[in-house]
Amino acid sequence: MRIGPGDVPLSAEELRAVVRFAVEFAEEVLPIFDERHDDARPRAAVSAARTFADGADRTKAQRITALDAHRAAKEATSEAASHAARAAGDAAAAAYLHPLAQATQVSHILRAAAHAARAAELVAGDVPSVGEQHIELARLRATPVLVDVLSRYPRAPAGKSRVAQLISAPIGGNPRLQPGEEPIPSVLR
Repeated sequence: MRIGPGDVPLSAEELRAVVRFAVEFAEEVLPIFDERHDDARPRAAVSAARTFADGADRTKAQRITALDAHRAAKEATSEAASHAARAAGDAAAAAYLHPLAQATQVSHILRAAAHAARAAELVAGDVPSVGEQHIELARLRATPVLVDVLSRYPRAPAGKSRVAQLISAPIGGNPRLQPGEEPIPSVLR
């Protein structure tokens, strides 16, 4: 990928690692959306993202299905289903992470996991510890490649929404986590 002065170097394989990470979380919460909707748009977004993560070229399919999944999120009949669809759309959109050295790009890396965590919180009755456990799982699943990519970007901006808070939680708020570092999951403490 071409980069300009001050931009973040980002290889195709690193981009695939980012998308693969996002896909894992989106896939886990797709049933929350599917349970209430007969709408294939979020599943199509995850499929397009998975296709890229598995080695295919990046195409307009990731961009189109990401937008479609976000439209499905707006039409969802529950907040949890909406977040599940957003996670799917964000997984596909992650294929278009830019090598710009901007904190907003961290959201492109972590937003699918954060929306998945929020969907899980809501299904559990809006229990914050459920989302926090999902973010801890994200820390555990973060490959050395993903952590390295995160470490090249500025710290995620703090936000007021629950999703923004989850993005800036340990993995997003501390992108300087060392490759290979494995924190103890909160459920085991």
